[in-house]
Amino acid sequence: MMNSQAPTPGLDVLLQNARRRAGLTQEQLAGLSTVSVRAIRDLEQGRVQHPRKETLRLLAGAMRLSDARRIELELAVDAHSVGRVFQDSYGAELAAPPTPLRPLVGRRAELEALTARLSSGHERLLTLVGLPGVGKSRLAQEATLRIHAQDRVPVLWVAMDRPAGADPGAATHSPGATMTGWVRALVRDGEKYDELSGVIGSKPTLIVLDGHDASPAVGPAVLNLLRSCERLKILVTSRRPVQPPGGRLLPLAPLPVPLPAAPTGTTPGDSLVTDRPAVELMLSYVGHMRPDVLPTDSVTTTVAHICHALDGIPQALEAAASWLLLYSPEQLLDVARTTPLVLVDGVTPADSATGPTLGDQLGAVVTALNPHAAELLATLAALPEPWTVDRAARAAGTALAETARDVHALLLRGLIRQHPSEPGGPVGFTVLNLVRELLAAPDRREPAVEALAF
Repeated sequence: MMNSQAPTPGLDVLLQNARRRAGLTQEQLAGLSTVSVRAIRDLEQGRVQHPRKETLRLLAGAMRLSDARRIELELAVDAHSVGRVFQDSYGAELAAPPTPLRPLVGRRAELEALTARLSSGHERLLTLVGLPGVGKSRLAQEATLRIHAQDRVPVLWVAMDRPAGADPGAATHSPGATMTGWVRALVRDGEKYDELSGVIGSKPTLIVLDGHDASPAVGPAVLNLLRSCERLKILVTSRRPVQPPGGRLLPLAPLPVPLPAAPTGTTPGDSLVTDRPAVELMLSYVGHMRPDVLPTDSVTTTVAHICHALDGIPQALEAAASWLLLYSPEQLLDVARTTPLVLVDGVTPADSATGPTLGDQLGAVVTALNPHAAELLATLAALPEPWTVDRAARAAGTALAETARDVHALLLRGLIRQHPSEPGGPVGFTVLNLVRELLAAPDRREPAVEALAF
């Protein structure tokens, strides 16, 4: 079932608009299409609701409509037979990923790796997994836009974590939005995909199931769809590291953040920004919110420490930047060091219709851990950082192999991250600051205004 935010234009309105855009009178259209003037008049006045498909094809051809415009007319006649309508004209023009509003900052290596995997003939089911707000959807957008533009591959972007009718472009009633909504309903309801496989057939296609946490795991029906359409690939974004049969997990960590202290003998501002995309991203937010705050070495250093306290999670950084209309970067740093959770949802109250806030989502990831994983995470949070797997095993009192598996599981969930280490040295890890705060203060409902009352 697909809902929309405004009534869909009927065939009569669509046909009138198309004829006027073509600069034709009803008589001229009749002469070009061989459809009678009376039939055209009846269609435009709404007297005929279900014309023959051949009639629409003749009219569309006479008006030189694009495939998208022609399909729009056909959908106005029979919106329930989406698969039949798209059977002949399915392609890259009608299936494209949403266009992002901002450039992607950082993630160069991750983008190259994801694009390479999606372009190869070996990987057909990928799951991009990571914490809420870490940028899974944004990275998937960039990779699929590349593939769509370079290879002209149709991309069906299905937003699984939004309410019905809230998919990008849903309010436009475009053919692409209609087809995306149809695919989304199939996936959410667990229906058979016979009609969809008939549309895709042997054409190369990429389906993105964005925010698949809101739906059941990838099941047999999706796997059968992959088997039926041998050139189809599916990319899933998820907070849960569940690996479907034959699929591959790709963990996405937060953006790299600078260490609390700059290396000796370097200029603080330069060293903190170089190869530190979190600082670059946060400085862009500072520039948007407070153009009067110049990126001096002092400001850059303060911003770098804010990024470190908020773990380089892009959505958390953007939310924290919204407080700059009220407070200085130095004041925000004080809060980020003491009560960082009050910053992650921003100043503007969240609209309940958009779902849980970032803070709620982060808390849900922690509370969803099984008792064993939660106990280990609390143990790791108390260790001096960075710690190694050996040190974690000794602290937890468990075998090294068992601890390694548990640490790996926490890494996939994004709750811990690798710590920069010397070449050839042991790999160290740290627990995210926000995660440590959630463990220490499960009730994170402290009023943000009180926390920011300096």
